[in-house]
Amino acid sequence: MAIPRKGARLITVDGVPYRWRIRRKPTYGQAIGEGSLTFPVEPAEGPGRVLLVSLPFSRPDAWSGERTMPVRPALVAAVIRMALHRGWDPWQAGPAVDFDVTEDDLAEMLGGPPVYAVPFPRS
Repeated sequence: MAIPRKGARLITVDGVPYRWRIRRKPTYGQAIGEGSLTFPVEPAEGPGRVLLVSLPFSRPDAWSGERTMPVRPALVAAVIRMALHRGWDPWQAGPAVDFDVTEDDLAEMLGGPPVYAVPFPRS
């Protein structure tokens, strides 16, 4: 499985270029708050193994107004470093690897507790 080049963003982590992408529109499950924000990461050049990242918060465009935060390149770089440290080999052939980021992982990446926003609070 490869990430489409259109809409993908490039990021260089420790001298290696990667490509990552967040879907333009949420899946139905993500829209109703059942799924978390997810995105794939793969090496930018050559074939490689895709990392499917699942973050512990909802998409900002979820209909239910769940907690969220922006996904910035610094967070993506921290996720890639953590996945590499935990054994993800982007150059190994094979199926995609699921990588679930926990609240504790997120606090470690951000250097403190995450600050969430609720874009559309429920009434």
